[in-house]
Amino acid sequence: MNIIPSTFDEHQINRTVIGGRIENKNASLDISVILLNSSGGHFKDSLLETLLECNFRSIISVELDSNNFSVEDLAKKFPSVKFIIPLEKTTDGEMINVAMSEIESEYALVLRNSLDIHQGFFNVNLAERLLKDDVFCVVPRLTDSNKNSIVAKFSPSAEKKHFVVEESFVVNDGHSTLFPADNIAIYNRKKFIQLGGFDYSIKSKYWQNLDFGLRSWLWGEKTKLTTLLQFSYNEEPINDKTINLDYLRCFLKNGTHKIKNGEAFISNLSFFKFFLNSSCGFLEARRQFRAAKNWVKQNKYKIKIDLETLITQWKD
Repeated sequence: MNIIPSTFDEHQINRTVIGGRIENKNASLDISVILLNSSGGHFKDSLLETLLECNFRSIISVELDSNNFSVEDLAKKFPSVKFIIPLEKTTDGEMINVAMSEIESEYALVLRNSLDIHQGFFNVNLAERLLKDDVFCVVPRLTDSNKNSIVAKFSPSAEKKHFVVEESFVVNDGHSTLFPADNIAIYNRKKFIQLGGFDYSIKSKYWQNLDFGLRSWLWGEKTKLTTLLQFSYNEEPINDKTINLDYLRCFLKNGTHKIKNGEAFISNLSFFKFFLNSSCGFLEARRQFRAAKNWVKQNKYKIKIDLETLITQWKD
């Protein structure tokens, strides 16, 4: 059985949806906001007011903390905002997938309530400048609470024939990055869905984000940095890069295939090299390998290049 999702909406999350029945009549942007709330958050009222004043097409507030009992009161105060509450343990990526299915705008701006978001931070002129190149993903500059830059640029590289991700604090407008730090970015919704969204079978936030970022580049899309949009954290994120089964799934899906006659495939001969470096038992390694092989076969025409080509052709 294939444990890797093959479609965008394959995995359905049990959830409660409150509000959002009234349209924002002042909407002037074909962009929706997906706000990820890790807790009840301070000043939620003022944050939602700030977002509404920017006239986004819609606002989805994802309550990652299901114990936030203020949601119903907020829904009454902000009837145009849709609140989504998961009723089961989930990941940030899964909830972004859910929110994407709830909006109808061409683009989605993913934010977190741990960011310092000022009034008037977004307008029509800025949107036009940010989206003029029609890339899959546009990533803002991020700073910590002291206004120091945090890592926002990620590049593919190789070290002793092993794939590695190089990190940089330097952000130049229009430069490439593998994925957006902390999922914060403007996404093209249509391309997001065509790429399949975040893989729910990968539970680690870092590897789930890297998996989607690699997939987007290998499938022919681009993610670019911008200096026109910047956010500072009130609470900085923690990246857990522990090498585990999620890492193996990410690598198998994106790092073992080759391209021949326009089709992607994983050779059976590559299993033994993977097994020897996998640190897991033979049966589990075989199960993971078969799942990745089947997934690549299903998407053989969507995958445009292999990982080695991505590394050698990478340009800032």
